[in-house]
Amino acid sequence: MRRPFIKTTLFISAAAMVAAPVVAQDNSPRSVLGRVLDAMLGPEEKAEAEAQAEVEAETTAAQTYATRLEAVLADDSRDADRARDQYRNPAETLAFFQVEPSMTVAEYGPGGGWYTRVLAPWLMGEGKYIAFNGDSDARTYNSREQEARAKAWAENFKASLGEAYDKDPADVTAFEIDEIPEGVEGTVDRVLIFRSMHGLNIGNTADSVLKAARALLKDDGMVGVVQHRAPEGASYDDYGARQRGYMRKQDVVAMFNAAGFELAAESEINANPRDPANWEGGVWTLPPALRYGEDNRDAYLAIGESDRMTLLFRKAD
Repeated sequence: MRRPFIKTTLFISAAAMVAAPVVAQDNSPRSVLGRVLDAMLGPEEKAEAEAQAEVEAETTAAQTYATRLEAVLADDSRDADRARDQYRNPAETLAFFQVEPSMTVAEYGPGGGWYTRVLAPWLMGEGKYIAFNGDSDARTYNSREQEARAKAWAENFKASLGEAYDKDPADVTAFEIDEIPEGVEGTVDRVLIFRSMHGLNIGNTADSVLKAARALLKDDGMVGVVQHRAPEGASYDDYGARQRGYMRKQDVVAMFNAAGFELAAESEINANPRDPANWEGGVWTLPPALRYGEDNRDAYLAIGESDRMTLLFRKAD
């Protein structure tokens, strides 16, 4: 049996070889380590050392990712957003969706940008943040002003994100699903849809948006969904055909199945057992909307934001 100090010597030797390049050889850390292992260990010990090094590298990377995300969540720019962290659990949610900062991540319908202000600064170093929306030409509008805002969304989003993070708007990727830029399809690791499935359902646009999401994803890419959850035993007439913001899990899963996905995992990270989810005024009864103003405000604040399902989908075979 080899003494423990031999393994210590092994890794010191590997570090020294990385620091002193060898001409005409592959001097990547993995290659150098392989040469050291070949010289000093037998086959079984080499496999064990390689496995140990791989685990240590993955652990270090995970710790680095977590530290970076903690810094983003603690940044002063999120002072107004941070009160909602207790309901939206961004660190835990992104971990469940297996998002890493080296990935290309596409967020559907950024809206007010709460998650954008988490994702964009976290991803912009090693990865890539993409925003996408539905086809504005496929919608109906209450006014010309509303239509103009919708059709200007992509350019306005690029400008605002560029200003917020000191980027050229031309370097920000934002588009509608009927205008996917060349070369983007098949490059995305994760598509994230936060509290938007009810809008896709009532607007009859789930099919087009989810099929676009499937086209954007790599073969092993996945879709993470957070959605207001209807109570157990709810009927479709009350929580599908009627717009209350809440949806039944089986209806969300059925939408994804129809678009070529299957449910891979689910979590109770964003559950809120205090929410009965049966409000006549829908999910907007609760914060942050508080649609009834001061009426019962304290009671609604004590409940907090809605009960939510957290689902992860993968491409079906």
